[in-house]
Amino acid sequence: MCRVKQQIRIAAICVLMTGCGQANEPAAPANSAPRPDFSGMWSDPPTTAVDDFCFMTCTDEGIARLNALLDDPANDSRPYPELSREAVRYQREESIRPRLTPETAKAFPLDPADDPGFLRCEPWGFARQIFAPHQLEVRQNDDRIEMRYAEWDGRRTIYLNGGGPASQPPSPMGYSVGRYEGDALVVETSAVTANLAGIFPAWFHHGNQLRAVERYTRSADGSRLELTATLEDPQSLRQPLQFRKAWGWAPEEQIFPYTNCERPTEIKKAGTRP
Repeated sequence: MCRVKQQIRIAAICVLMTGCGQANEPAAPANSAPRPDFSGMWSDPPTTAVDDFCFMTCTDEGIARLNALLDDPANDSRPYPELSREAVRYQREESIRPRLTPETAKAFPLDPADDPGFLRCEPWGFARQIFAPHQLEVRQNDDRIEMRYAEWDGRRTIYLNGGGPASQPPSPMGYSVGRYEGDALVVETSAVTANLAGIFPAWFHHGNQLRAVERYTRSADGSRLELTATLEDPQSLRQPLQFRKAWGWAPEEQIFPYTNCERPTEIKKAGTRP
């Protein structure tokens, strides 16, 4: 068990350093490119301790807690899934909950049976969709970037260089403007209608004043797309809340439209609240 945990720990360090490439991975974008290259299909990253923990999304505090549990010799006999669940609880209660407003915290975390996507077949809004698992397709143009997500076949446009309308009416996916900063894409989003933020088991209601800053970077070997997203919302958050997410390069994968969503006829609460 100790040797296995050591291997998991090494993998976690590799993920955080984004420098442990593998054979047959795609080459990094050419240095002569006028902008960082994020175009193409991305999906689930390789299975490592941190990537498994951050499969939906995670916080820096959650990652630190996971690594501390893996490093503790007292946990050598405990299986990794058990340690991961403990880190998830810590992240939820010690990292996310303290940043919520008292009113929002009362209903946190939401029960899966209260998900409008499950209840009414409503597509995910911006603050859930950007952390969605599985495929993400990116198409870069001179004046805009198009992102397509596997969940609900969600789509959004990011306007570049001051292009696009001066503003847009509020919508579930909001209004996004972006710019390149060195090797990063920085996106600012506003005009998002009230919806849900985060991903089960740590999601919460956000208000209609949500603002977000996303920062996308690609690893040196080109195999990973990494996101750091900071959310601010005076109606649901007392402090900004930062999440992380990563995808792996997956040019052979595809996204298919959602066509068969069925509303439930019976609902049973899962009882996810602590």
